[in-house]
Amino acid sequence: MRRLSWTTWVYLAAIVATAAAAAAIVARPPSASSGSWWAIYAVLALLFLICDSTPIPLASRHSAWSPSSAATLAAVVLLGSVGAAMVGAAAVVTARRRVPLPERLFNGAIFAMAGYAAGLAYRAAGGHAHPPMPGFHAVLTASAVRIPSSAVFAPLIKPFAVAAVVHVLVNHVLLWGMLRADRRPGRAGHPGPGTSVALLLASDLGFAALGLVIAALWAVIGPFAAAIVLVPLFVARWAMAQFAEQQRAHAATLATLCQAVETKDFYTRGHSERVSRGAGMIAAEIGMRPDRAEAVRFAGMLHDVGKLGVPTKVLQKDGPLTEEEFAAIQLHPMRGLEIVRDIGFLAEALTGIMHHHERMDGRGYPMGFAGDEIPEFARVIAVADAFDSMTSTRSYREARSIGEAVTELRNGAGSQFDPRMVDAFISALGRDGWQVQEPARPSGHEILTSHDHDDPTAPLRVAESL
Repeated sequence: MRRLSWTTWVYLAAIVATAAAAAAIVARPPSASSGSWWAIYAVLALLFLICDSTPIPLASRHSAWSPSSAATLAAVVLLGSVGAAMVGAAAVVTARRRVPLPERLFNGAIFAMAGYAAGLAYRAAGGHAHPPMPGFHAVLTASAVRIPSSAVFAPLIKPFAVAAVVHVLVNHVLLWGMLRADRRPGRAGHPGPGTSVALLLASDLGFAALGLVIAALWAVIGPFAAAIVLVPLFVARWAMAQFAEQQRAHAATLATLCQAVETKDFYTRGHSERVSRGAGMIAAEIGMRPDRAEAVRFAGMLHDVGKLGVPTKVLQKDGPLTEEEFAAIQLHPMRGLEIVRDIGFLAEALTGIMHHHERMDGRGYPMGFAGDEIPEFARVIAVADAFDSMTSTRSYREARSIGEAVTELRNGAGSQFDPRMVDAFISALGRDGWQVQEPARPSGHEILTSHDHDDPTAPLRVAESL
């Protein structure tokens, strides 16, 4: 929490204050005499805490997922909007260890706001928490909340679906705002494989439907409904854990390959991660679909993996290259494709790895493609790759400033780079900033080459054949 930016703290405080003010205005729970209302609330709050206290870390381990929304949405039907907000607010007392108080307050606030909004949407769509109509009966006491029987349950499905969508959207939008509020340089385009936002939305909506199951079962077996639903909830938890583990395995695969490249070519240390970040920034700016944006970050991470097939003495040579050595370097995109082509999850990323040294004017390599012949992923990576190379320190020069590198990108737009990708990167750069590379400090046995095939302002020197 200490590493959060000041804008993030302002956003966090604003959300918590808004939730507290709303609670002071609208909170009107039943009196203590309404025993069944409080009994239902206690069971649902306990179910929420059980789910919230055992979340699944997602692929990046910076966030986690739990199916606790099922309890909140059950409260929408059984207790109304205020009850749903109170169930969500139970996140403040989560049993997870080492959760700071500000994080507890923020989580409680967004779950409460999402629950209350879902309750309002449910009522607006025609649903009723305690409708006084035939076919409804009390579960616990004569003065209890009235619960729908199966005969009249079907009409509640549409309002509940509306409530579930509103709950998921409010929750994710508030979390997205928290992430966007963190304006530290280089944070917004953080690279690496992560759990798809679309998958999380679908999972939340799917398991939110269990809230309706809880409400339906409650009409028959009362509070035991919550215990029965714990089984599918924890099956869902296990399935998400398996998916997250698979994503982490993907990340480990990429990290291992990148580490191998950086061992051969010292100047690239950290380069692959930064190119991946830059590619993600461009993808977000041009509105690329989330699955393709993730794939282009993969491509950025592995764009130089073909250097594993280039002799180390060529990569580290300090002096003019022979034509054969120059040809070996030009073949590294094709060698990269050969190395990773059987890794299934890379998909379209392979085109970025293969063609990231093509030029818009057709003078690039390995295929000499021009204009729109160059795959979109390759055009994205070319910009991020060149920018990081120019802003990184080399043995023969200091890093160029961000302003100088931007000027070079603009100068190369249309000839070397896709102007659309250049404009997108510059726009994202102004919004998200860039984490400048720290100067490399090699140990005595490592050599920093004076050749940088990624820097458009430092062409390779090739010795004439004798």
